[in-house]
Amino acid sequence: MSAETAETCRIDVWLWRARFFKTRSLAATFVEAKRVRLTRSGQENRLDKPSRTVRAGDQLVFAIGGRVTAVRVEAMGERRGPPAEARTLYSPLQIY
Repeated sequence: MSAETAETCRIDVWLWRARFFKTRSLAATFVEAKRVRLTRSGQENRLDKPSRTVRAGDQLVFAIGGRVTAVRVEAMGERRGPPAEARTLYSPLQIY
């Protein structure tokens, strides 16, 4: 794995590893529906493809089950581990 690859991760894989979705295909479908907003370096974009990458420091906002979730990406992770490990991949943000 190259240094650049370790610093980024596909959005569908990251959402799955962080345990926001039970399967990677559910995460990919969610992203394709343009339901995830990414803020990087002050610029906000709606993600439209599961292959888009995220990196540490990015902020994500999305709604699942009627609840708005805003998180800062802290790490990429190497696997889909237990919930305690998944929570180390992000930190929650306040929404105003």
